Amino acid sequence: MYSAAEAAFLQLQRTAGRLMTGVEAALKPFGLTHTQYNVLRILRGAGAEGRPCGEIAGDMIHREADMTRLLDRLEKQGWVERSRSAADRRVVTARITAAGKKLLAQLDAPVTAAAEGAMSGLTPAQLDRLMNLLGRLSIS
Repeated sequence: MYSAAEAAFLQLQRTAGRLMTGVEAALKPFGLTHTQYNVLRILRGAGAEGRPCGEIAGDMIHREADMTRLLDRLEKQGWVERSRSAADRRVVTARITAAGKKLLAQLDAPVTAAAEGAMSGLTPAQLDRLMNLLGRLSIS
């Protein structure tokens, strides 16, 4: 027998997994994983100055154990570029390239459609309530 908290936790995990199916289907034709898409989305939001590689992990939906290897794959595809800071050679900054921005522009509509389709059973008021409840979860 599960406690109410355990049952809700398990349901949230199952639901998250099912919700990702639609997004993954939108990404698959582009040869992109959800984790790679997440990094590109973060870097697009960072603008021209990019983000230090060590900070990207903090904004990820799912923690990536090997950010260097992930960025290597994105750089190999031409979607990301990295450079060392002149002030502190230990700091490597990642930036999205024009090709990466173009890829995300192609993905914006299908990913939005997947998200909206998954949430179509909820009214705007219910979506607001859901966002409020999720924001109140005690996670660190």
